[in-house]
Amino acid sequence: MQLARPVPWPNGAKVACAITLDMDADSLIHIHHGEDAQNKLSATSMLRYGPEVAVPRILETFRKYDLKQSFFIPAWCIENHAEAVEAIVADDHEVGYHGYIHEAPNSLSEAQEHDWMCRSIEIIEKHTGKRPRGNRSPLYHMSAKTPEFLAQEGFVYDSSLMGDDVPYILKTGRGNLVELPVSWATDDWPPYVHAPDLGYMFAPQSPDRAMEIFVAEFEALRHSPGGLWISVWHPFVSGRLSRWQRVDQMIKYMLGTGDVWFATLEEIANHINAISGSGEYEPRLDSLPYSNGMQVPQELIGKA
Repeated sequence: MQLARPVPWPNGAKVACAITLDMDADSLIHIHHGEDAQNKLSATSMLRYGPEVAVPRILETFRKYDLKQSFFIPAWCIENHAEAVEAIVADDHEVGYHGYIHEAPNSLSEAQEHDWMCRSIEIIEKHTGKRPRGNRSPLYHMSAKTPEFLAQEGFVYDSSLMGDDVPYILKTGRGNLVELPVSWATDDWPPYVHAPDLGYMFAPQSPDRAMEIFVAEFEALRHSPGGLWISVWHPFVSGRLSRWQRVDQMIKYMLGTGDVWFATLEEIANHINAISGSGEYEPRLDSLPYSNGMQVPQELIGKA
């Protein structure tokens, strides 16, 4: 079975791979509980495990395999966990935009969304020395205006949508973005997260069971060359010892196939723009927004 638009990856790679980390840390407890967050000590300690324990472990593994990867970090976390961010930047990993304090863009007014985006860009640039080039909306909650705001602010790509197995283009009124699509199948939230204070009550799976799903997605793409495999993982989740040991094994296996190109998402987006500009590749185009106004008669809303 072949992909409809297989991408010609560098050096003849069959699949482009990116292990992306959303370092939400304790922003999640604050956005969920506000003034009462200070009384949620256990949940806070679980979340702070990410920057304080898991990030050094993750960086050590990336150094071991000489990988440069992408981290998406809320601006509040950049300010409050500066040491972890400094270590990420020192190792030349990419830092992308992930909201200010993990707020959902589609819960804000247009003015609020753009204002907090601009504030966050300033914080990212101050702490990393570079404006962010990529976005991942918290919980994938893009608003209808998010792509346009991103294009307006000079972003190259987004990685919040799930519309393909390969990169595609989002056309907005302010310019185009490369969409680097993700999937819940390669997100670590469903197999691992049990966090009552955050409203998630899942039954955690073993690392081998979770990895079976993640690697199945990789193998499907490797055997239908030209696709893109992106993990969406969280340091406080996948960075736990037994889970990250299994990730180490996964990286070794992927590299051993000789079929992969590991890269940051910015590098992948730049590659798509380069081969599109040269005429070597024609990505699919999505014109946004997908719809305007209400599409359902009022009396049928909620009748699903």
